[in-house]
Amino acid sequence: MLLLCLLALTPALVAADDDSYRAPEAIPDTTRVDADQAWRLFRDGVTFVDVRLEADFRAARIPGAVNLTIMRDPEDPRNRFTRESLLEAAGDREAPLVIYCNDFDCWRTEAAIQRALEWGFGDLHYFPGGYPEWSRRNYPFE
Repeated sequence: MLLLCLLALTPALVAADDDSYRAPEAIPDTTRVDADQAWRLFRDGVTFVDVRLEADFRAARIPGAVNLTIMRDPEDPRNRFTRESLLEAAGDREAPLVIYCNDFDCWRTEAAIQRALEWGFGDLHYFPGGYPEWSRRNYPFE
């Protein structure tokens, strides 16, 4: 009986684990920024990369941000976050980039940062609060 109860709970525990993603506090070789620091980078003309789904991007975004949707599977046809597209957005691998998504429970920011690091991008600003934190601070959006 105990075994049956445990087996019945397993799918719920797995689902809860998937739903409980929380962005890491830091990602090595990046600079974590909050909305106020992102605002300063924005004013300095740093490129912002929005890795959310295209529908979210169309609804509202940080002005001038480039939408490079990232999917879990790099071969997914909806995936626009590629080495080539990121290089095009940045201009070169040493240019600063701010990468963001939808708040602290969005896995996309971390995944994009990890791929960008693997591809040799060197000045990455990790903005885990993303668009929601930006808008809560009443910074401009379009």
